[in-house]
Amino acid sequence: MRRRWKKFRYRLEWAGLHATAKLVPLLSRKACFRLARILGFVMSIFDRHGRKVALSNLDVAFGDELPIATQRKIVRQSFQHFARTSLDLLWSPRLSRENFRDYIEFENLEEIDRATGPERNFITACYHYSNFEWFSLASGYSGLTGTIITQEFKNSLLDPIFKKIREQSGHEMIPRERGIIRLYKVLRRKGRTALLVDLTVPPDQGAVAIDCFGLKTSVTSAHAWLHKQTGVPIIPVHCEPLAGGRYRVVFHDKIDNTEAMTLQQIAQACWNSFEPYVRKNPAPWLWMYKHWRFRPLNARRKYPFYAHTWVRFDALLQPDNAPSAVTSTVGPPEVCDG
Repeated sequence: MRRRWKKFRYRLEWAGLHATAKLVPLLSRKACFRLARILGFVMSIFDRHGRKVALSNLDVAFGDELPIATQRKIVRQSFQHFARTSLDLLWSPRLSRENFRDYIEFENLEEIDRATGPERNFITACYHYSNFEWFSLASGYSGLTGTIITQEFKNSLLDPIFKKIREQSGHEMIPRERGIIRLYKVLRRKGRTALLVDLTVPPDQGAVAIDCFGLKTSVTSAHAWLHKQTGVPIIPVHCEPLAGGRYRVVFHDKIDNTEAMTLQQIAQACWNSFEPYVRKNPAPWLWMYKHWRFRPLNARRKYPFYAHTWVRFDALLQPDNAPSAVTSTVGPPEVCDG
């Protein structure tokens, strides 16, 4: 009986997404923008657990810097930004190579030529900040196509719908299984890739521990490992919201002087280039996500309510156990998408 219900529910989810993917592109840009704000506001009310996680995250990240009323406003706006990203992805079949610059602009795009030369071969370290989905599409339409790992849904019927949308500007989406090895081969052939690097990865899956708002967190080292193995430069990138439902894609300076760095130091350098933007404008980051799932056994600072101790995380914090350029040759790390 349970198996039948699951099969029925999956088909119902597919039908709902299929219909939504057909209807959303019929909306005007202004209507899509307004609908996303309404949906995000509703989500911030009914998703009590997500709201609780977000408030806890903001509390440990900013503490007394932000009054509780400001934190609640940021949480509401964070839900709205996430709703915009999701709805805009479904609206994105309206984007094309001819019109995408009407909605998306670039800043510091010349960093690619400075850092890579004529091949334009690089690794993008990007973040769940504002419309990261449109950053990917805009890159493809501007000629910077690449191979990208995506997380499969539990309901596999949904995968082809999102795959088609995400590949419309020329990217190739690949599954997680042996994905890092495939990216390694792509980069050796002068290709490009992008990795979301601000998600929590279990310490036993090739993770490194970095300081995020002064708190320790366990993140992927995949981008650092790929850089060490191929020599391809890492350029952090984020997307930020503009007025009227438009966006700006910001290319940071490439991560320099990596020869003597460990994987942990490279991952930390990527985060350090991004954190000032979150501090300046916190709302577009995904605060409903559990960014600090693990806490040190003898933590001196407050961690979110959901964080727990794990001996492997404490071991990761020891300098002698930090993955280095030498140990990284043993095998590729895992990539976690949530």
